[in-house]
Amino acid sequence: MADRKHGRPAPPTESTIRSEDWDGRDLSGQEHTRVEFVDVDLTETSGRGTVFTECLFRGVRFNASSYTDSAFVNCAFVRCSFFDTTFTGCKLVGGMFDGCTYGLLKAEGGDWSFTGLPGADLRGSSFRRVRMREADLTGARLQKASFREVDFSGASLHKADLSECDLRGSDLSSLDPHTTALARAVIDPYQAIVLAQALGLEVKES
Repeated sequence: MADRKHGRPAPPTESTIRSEDWDGRDLSGQEHTRVEFVDVDLTETSGRGTVFTECLFRGVRFNASSYTDSAFVNCAFVRCSFFDTTFTGCKLVGGMFDGCTYGLLKAEGGDWSFTGLPGADLRGSSFRRVRMREADLTGARLQKASFREVDFSGASLHKADLSECDLRGSDLSSLDPHTTALARAVIDPYQAIVLAQALGLEVKES
């Protein structure tokens, strides 16, 4: 399993739910703490105000699920599938993702700070107005994704590929254009100045 940011160990679990079919369930209001979910089918589940704290998900299918104002705090996700999953106003602070798939993942609002997504293939995903402070996106593949108005302050984007990624309105202060692929990425005029300065250029008005 990939190392957690700042060397934090995976949370210890106290109970296990294995190979259950929760397909289509409404999990609104449920709370789970230090539970290990193994090969559980959460396809098309939904939840408002659902809380998972220090849980471990292994081989769990979140496909086509939708969570609103929910929390996955300090959870670990190993070989999970998030195809067409939607998180709206959700808190995933301290989450660690390892070997997961994310096709068409959508996040609107919420806090993903300190998440570990090293090497994640987020091509085609959409994040809008999400806080991702100090997130680990080292080597992540973000080609043709949309990260609009995202707070990347302090995030690690070393060797990430942001080619053709829509980054307008996002905080790119921690992005090093020398170590990040940015071909045909879409940025706004203010971001252009930030990146020019990061390249050592002096921007002056004519």
